[in-house]
Amino acid sequence: MTQSSRDTAVIPQENGFDEITILWISEGMSCDGDTVSMTASGQPAIEDIVLGLVPGLPKVNLHNKVLSPAAGGEEFLAPYRKAARGEMTEPFILVIEGSIPNENINGDGYWTSFGNDETTGEPLTLNWWIDQLAPKAWAVVAAGTCATYGGIHAMAGNPTGCMGLADYLGWDFRSQGGLPIVNVPGCPIQPENFMETLTWVLYHAAGSAPPPPLDHMLRPQWLFGKTVHEGCDRAAYYEQADFAKDYNSPKCQVKIGCWGPVINCNVPKRGWMGGVGGCPNVGGICIGCTMPGFPDKFMPFMDMPPGGSLSTLLIKPYGALIRRLRGITNATVNREPKWHHNGPELTSGYNPRWRPYGPADPRRQAAEERNRP
Repeated sequence: MTQSSRDTAVIPQENGFDEITILWISEGMSCDGDTVSMTASGQPAIEDIVLGLVPGLPKVNLHNKVLSPAAGGEEFLAPYRKAARGEMTEPFILVIEGSIPNENINGDGYWTSFGNDETTGEPLTLNWWIDQLAPKAWAVVAAGTCATYGGIHAMAGNPTGCMGLADYLGWDFRSQGGLPIVNVPGCPIQPENFMETLTWVLYHAAGSAPPPPLDHMLRPQWLFGKTVHEGCDRAAYYEQADFAKDYNSPKCQVKIGCWGPVINCNVPKRGWMGGVGGCPNVGGICIGCTMPGFPDKFMPFMDMPPGGSLSTLLIKPYGALIRRLRGITNATVNREPKWHHNGPELTSGYNPRWRPYGPADPRRQAAEERNRP
């Protein structure tokens, strides 16, 4: 994107838009898993947004090949071609799914395509569509780790030279709505994480919300500001140096390959579908699939992370002491007080003659004077 096109970016009018289109392209290097995952969201559901059941949102026209009622072919491509020509009257949000290949190194072929050129019949690459649509889009959203940071297809040794959307467009890219690329990583995306972010963008388009707050890697701050470890049900075992030795254990999995202490992700808190699931919640280790360094920096997946030995070594004596002290306290609070009995005498310490001050204390004398009839 050129500097001049950034200078022409327009913030929506104060009252926002009444109608907006979502052009979703999943022809990046991907498995379409993010689209499939997104359909599992219930808060909100994509159906509720398209049907206009979420108060305050503009009317949404969604074009996604998996969810489209179109027969396919040119009927499905029509709104994309219209937007590429600059003929779409309403603003649109461009959603990209899948990593972006480097078409400068494709030899005589191409890595990906989405439809054909109407004049020559030659395939139109994903890159061509991004070049045409991104500068015209009111907002640009990258769905999933492949689109955000390259993901699996961009790992070492890949032949396509693929990358994330911000690597392709530039990290300083700004849309026609004045927004940077909105990255929602995950392999695949957590359903509600994506739909919640998309809803925020739509409320912003409606003029009723500020831009979504993003971190330095363009992720929604409220979703990716904490680590897996900070939201994990197993975290207490870590500070007690009580580690799992196999995948059947309910204890901390750092020693069997979990990267949770350094991974920005909210899945242990949020779950996966309807609040249920999420990797460590169901016995899986965290392999860092939401991170820019995934997968290369986390392989081999089942090995203990490099810092695991050091952290467990440092925490082991502290954890052993804390675990022992907590065991003593736990045993104490698991006993009822000694005055809970059915004996002939009251042993709770109750004394009907007790007074808060001694007989010579002037405060007691003043109280008795006040209470005297």
